[in-house]
Amino acid sequence: QVQLVDSGGGLVQAGGSLRLSCAASGRTFSSYVMGWFRQAPGKEREFVAAISWRGRSTDYLDSVKGRFTISRDNAKNTVYLQMNSLKPEDTAVYYCAATRGYSGRNWPKAYDYWGQGTQVTVSS
Repeated sequence: QVQLVDSGGGLVQAGGSLRLSCAASGRTFSSYVMGWFRQAPGKEREFVAAISWRGRSTDYLDSVKGRFTISRDNAKNTVYLQMNSLKPEDTAVYYCAATRGYSGRNWPKAYDYWGQGTQVTVSS
């Protein structure tokens, strides 16, 4: 019902910024909580950020608080992840995802739909 396409990754130096985007093709985008996850080589998929249906609530991984900002534009069916002050340890494939409930925002298995992933590489 929802198809997600994420984009915006790239190679940046430590301290730099990237803005990831995730475009949804479904008709019920505003009915979904949106999240961002990441997976680094040799590591499990990790919750990064989530945003509630209308953007009134957000949640972040502790290590990205103050550096990353999740936002959404329901009129454009798009969710964003603004990443500032990037560190080498932020290097990972980043995935956007959609779930119907905010309570499961930190749990990958709660998400119904996933983007294809976009690579973020931060050099030191």
